[in-house]
Amino acid sequence: MLLELRAENYAVIDHAIADFGPGLNLLTGETGAGKSILVDALALLMGAKASSDVVRHGADRAVVACVFEATPGAEAILESNGIDPQDDEIILRREISANGKGRVFVNNQPATVTVLRQLAPELALVHAQSETLGSFDQSQQRSLLDRFAGISDDAAAAAFHIWREIQEKLSALEHDEQDRLRLLDLWGFQHKEISSANLSDGEDTELETERRVLANAEKLYAAAMSAYDALYEGGNSAETSLIAAARQIDELARYDHRFNEPVQQLATARALVEDVAETVRQYAEGINASPERLAEIEDRLAILDRLKRKYGATLADVITYGEEVSGKLAEIENRDESLKSLRSQLTRAEQDYRTAAAELTADRRKAAAALEKLAVAQVNDLAMKARFQVAVTPGEESSHWTAHGWDNVEYLIATNAGEPLKPLDQIASGGEMSRVLLALKVSVEEGANRAAKKKTQVPRTLVFDEIDIGIGGRAAEAVGQKLKSLAQAQQVLCVTHLPQIAAFADQHFLIEKQEKQGRTKTSIRTLTITERAEEIARMLSGATVTDTSRKHAEQMLKTSK
Repeated sequence: MLLELRAENYAVIDHAIADFGPGLNLLTGETGAGKSILVDALALLMGAKASSDVVRHGADRAVVACVFEATPGAEAILESNGIDPQDDEIILRREISANGKGRVFVNNQPATVTVLRQLAPELALVHAQSETLGSFDQSQQRSLLDRFAGISDDAAAAAFHIWREIQEKLSALEHDEQDRLRLLDLWGFQHKEISSANLSDGEDTELETERRVLANAEKLYAAAMSAYDALYEGGNSAETSLIAAARQIDELARYDHRFNEPVQQLATARALVEDVAETVRQYAEGINASPERLAEIEDRLAILDRLKRKYGATLADVITYGEEVSGKLAEIENRDESLKSLRSQLTRAEQDYRTAAAELTADRRKAAAALEKLAVAQVNDLAMKARFQVAVTPGEESSHWTAHGWDNVEYLIATNAGEPLKPLDQIASGGEMSRVLLALKVSVEEGANRAAKKKTQVPRTLVFDEIDIGIGGRAAEAVGQKLKSLAQAQQVLCVTHLPQIAAFADQHFLIEKQEKQGRTKTSIRTLTITERAEEIARMLSGATVTDTSRKHAEQMLKTSK
């Protein structure tokens, strides 16, 4: 759900903030007040193309920002782009400079317009007045149909990924002979170089330690023997001192039992001193200042360093790479057998995918017939005498295969009698396009509720700009009722000029344009119930609000509830 939208120095907007709520959020105001500008601002935050023309005259840059509730899908997109989450919210901000440059921030972290476009399907579908339904692409049309009937493409997706993985392995193995021989030579050399080194994990660390000892043999021997003398062998050794002290403490213990424990502690100390002294003595005796061994270690470490520079940062990485090369060699050397096995696997994977995709096609065609019937009734309730069809065309050639099946789903409509059915993006009127999309959304939500036994996607915020173009009377009331119905399941934002629609709002926002200090400024504010009645009365009667229009407005608000 969209929680907040703000704009600064954007077109005629100096500074405006709107806090939206659940259900139906309606924006009204005089013609030219800037209602569509706010919708365009939200479209920018969904990744629409920006222009320096939107920067308010005299300002260096325009800033638009919004806050959405987070969804699991949106958080996954953030994670894949290396963007940290922000509690349970997603904050989007976009800056457009007067020189044409722009910046994007997601959760106050630098991002790109591409990230906004990835997030858009999870957050909002903006149908601006200036857009066509071209943005309502094949993928969205298929998704709507699947949502309508609660269709899951998980089985087809799993089969597709298995088929594609096998196909990629087979393709890699079927490289031309020259490539195969070149790779065989390269991998053969690498395998021989790594295997002949007889590597063991951690060997380099052990050798480094031994090298340090050998390089400092005399110093280490002298230090160890000095420690031995100080601890045990010398005339003033710790051992001698402890023996003398123990003798005195033992004498004290004969007369005072409090010294019994110190006697034991000194005995323990003597044992520890003897252990440490023996350890350093044995260490000194084990030091072998061998130039030959030092040279061997230097040579071995040079070999290990060269292998690490070529094949991995650590010996473990080099060993792993060697195992991978060995596996690749085995695949190439057993190429014919591998090809035979992979082709057999590919045939089975193709059949599994065809079965899953064919089941999807059957489910979608059944759902298409039901959606057509429901959508026609919904569209014709909105002052449109239209014919509607959902065409599901399977592309059985492998070039058409996807994780969502092989179907091409296309919505066709004829808005005038005698005209042929055409794709949605060829509808001429922006108002017609908005109403068709509204009818489809209402139809899909009704179907999705009936298919509640299947898991459906998280609803997005839907935005409609001036959906009421070219309608009035009962059709306008029908549009309001459908918007209200749609808003039961998801948040809806709509710009309207019709009081019949405005009366259905859960939150009603007034867009006002005022002139201050020689500059035009647009502001937005939430209306109280009394202010709503006044605004609807203005929409009914025009510039002069009458008592009759006020009473009519109050009656419309009561009826809409």
